[in-house]
Amino acid sequence: MSFFAGKVMIITGASSGIGLACVRYFAGLGANVVMAARSIDKMEEIRESLPEKDNVLCVKTDVSNEDECRNLIEKTVDRFGGIDILVNNAGLSMRAMFKDLDLSVIHKLMDTNFWGTVNCTKYALPYLLERKGSVVGIISTAGYIGLPARTGYCASKFAIRGFLDTIRIEHLYDGLHVLVFAPGFTASNIRNTALTADGSPQGVTPRKEERMMTAEKVARKLARGLRRRTNQMVLTPMGKASQIVNFFFPRLVNRVDYDMMAAEPNSPLKPYQEKHNNI
Repeated sequence: MSFFAGKVMIITGASSGIGLACVRYFAGLGANVVMAARSIDKMEEIRESLPEKDNVLCVKTDVSNEDECRNLIEKTVDRFGGIDILVNNAGLSMRAMFKDLDLSVIHKLMDTNFWGTVNCTKYALPYLLERKGSVVGIISTAGYIGLPARTGYCASKFAIRGFLDTIRIEHLYDGLHVLVFAPGFTASNIRNTALTADGSPQGVTPRKEERMMTAEKVARKLARGLRRRTNQMVLTPMGKASQIVNFFFPRLVNRVDYDMMAAEPNSPLKPYQEKHNNI
């Protein structure tokens, strides 16, 4: 607990899922937490429910908007005097075949997932360097291996990994800690809000959320990575195994990923899989 006591920590996408679990967990460890999300009313309601509410600041932020990201950093520094940890968690998902996809969907995912990470990191970086702090990018297995019907999601997560790996090398001797953090499938609302081919949210999750890792467990794992100043963390055994197997047997992993995604309820891959099976 003493490691996080008094640390200034910004968490984007803080109103639900992994972001919300991190707010509750790190505030409970004594951190000064800055919540960033688009809904100020929802964040203020969450803040009021926290025993540590006096150490929590809510800043309305659409991370795809550069000016709002700059404002987030300025308000954080005005209130707490600096920044120790930036957790780039805000993100969107999608589920549609690329051939059917309106390109605005990929633009929206890149604006939120990738550019949101770039925007916040850019303006927080001077303060993080000053305190030899940590910047975190929340990706997933989709940031290492392509998943069918997730082109925009995978592209954004690959981009985040490449961006942050490079930032780490650029500041190799400056004391900056950069953590690329891949939780794997986590119980949250990200699949409910995932965009379909026309950009509308799919509304329901295609997976059994109760079988997934909880957001609270992800927050605890993140705390361990921050304390140890780990460079990369892949949390699930399946995620770790898929990287190894993909290196030696990429075609096998392609087939397994295809079948796994095609098995989801109402999968956009299903018609293509059935057509293939009937040939």
